[in-house]
Amino acid sequence: MANSSGHELRLDGIGKRFGDTVAVRDINLIIAAGEMVALLGPSGCGKSTLLRIISGFMPQSEGRVLFDGQSVDSLASNRRGVGIVFQNYALFPHMTVRQNIAYGLEVQRLPSPQRAARVDEMLALVQMTEFSDRFPRQLSGGQQQRIALARCLAVDPKILLLDEPFGALDKNLRLDMQLEVKRLQREYGITTVLVTHDQEEALSMADRVAVMSRGRIEQVSTPTEIYDRPRTLFVNQFVGSTNTFDAVVVPGAGPHTTARLSSGEQVYGTALETLAPGSAVTVSIRPEQLRLATQGSANAIVGTITAALPLGPHMLYDIRRADGAAFKLTAPRDSGEAMLAAGETVFAAPAGRAGYLIFAAARSQT
Repeated sequence: MANSSGHELRLDGIGKRFGDTVAVRDINLIIAAGEMVALLGPSGCGKSTLLRIISGFMPQSEGRVLFDGQSVDSLASNRRGVGIVFQNYALFPHMTVRQNIAYGLEVQRLPSPQRAARVDEMLALVQMTEFSDRFPRQLSGGQQQRIALARCLAVDPKILLLDEPFGALDKNLRLDMQLEVKRLQREYGITTVLVTHDQEEALSMADRVAVMSRGRIEQVSTPTEIYDRPRTLFVNQFVGSTNTFDAVVVPGAGPHTTARLSSGEQVYGTALETLAPGSAVTVSIRPEQLRLATQGSANAIVGTITAALPLGPHMLYDIRRADGAAFKLTAPRDSGEAMLAAGETVFAAPAGRAGYLIFAAARSQT
C-alpha cells in the first residue's frame, strides 16, 4: 500500500430481515486497513443493503459493524466517519466546485484558513484546480465524479464507500475513471468498499472480491483466485464466461474426478468436494482454456464447428456436440494460418495446465 492510514472494517455475523424476507445473512468479512474490496453480485443479492448497514443508513437485524475493533452500531451515519460516493454524484447544483468540496468541512466547523487549504489540497489531488469556480452543470460526468470523490475525501473518512460509482459514465470514460479512482485510493491509503454488478470493474479495481448471491457471500478471494479457482458453481458461472456440461461421476483412477458427459465423452478434472459415482455434476471450462485439434486426444470433447468468427487477434468457434448442446472456444489467431471451417469435426481439450472444474449439480435454494 502507498499509505497505511486506512482503518480496518469488520463485519461480524451481519444479517438483515425485512419482515419474512432475508436480505443478507451471516456476513463475516474483514477488510484490512487501506484495502479495496468489491462487493460483486447480481441485482437483489444484498450488496447495497450491506453498504447501507456499514454507512449507518440502515440498522442490521443481527451482528456487529466494527471500525478498528470498535463497534459503531450505536453511532448515527454522520458520526461514523464514512464517506460515500453515489452513482449520481449528489453534488449541490447551486454551489461551485470549491463550495461543494468545502461543504463537509464547514459542517465540521473547520476554521476558514484550514478549510481553504484543505480544499486546495483536494482540488490538486483530483487534478481539478482550474475548475474550482465552475458549477456542476458546467462539468463533464467524469469531472463531476472527481469532485464528488474530492468532497468525500476532504473530511478524511475512515471508510470510503463507492456505490455503483461508474454506472452513469460511457465505456471509455468509465475505464479512465476506474484508473483514476484506483490511483487516488492507493495514494490516499483509504479503506474502500466498492459495490458493483460489473465483473470487469470488480476484477480490475479490487484487491479482493466478495461475490454475493441471495444475501450470502459465496467466496472472498483475490481477482485471479475468483476467476481461476471459483469455489462454487455460482461464482464459476457469474464471473466471466464459461462452458458447462451436464455429467455423471464415474469410477476413475488417480487424483482427479472422472465424469461422463451427456454426449458420451468421459473427461476428468478437479472437484472441490468428494463426489460419489453416480452423482449428477456440472463440468465447466472457460472458452479460452480449450484448444482445438482435428484428431482425437485424451480428455477431449467432440463436436462439429457451426460458426468460426475472427475477433481481432482471436478466433471464436461455436461448436455443437453429438447431443445437440453447444459450447464456445476462443483461440489466438495467427496471421496467415487457415482457420477451421464450419462443418469440420473437432476435438476440444484443456490447454496446458488448465483443466475441467467439476461441481455438484445445482440444487434449489431457499
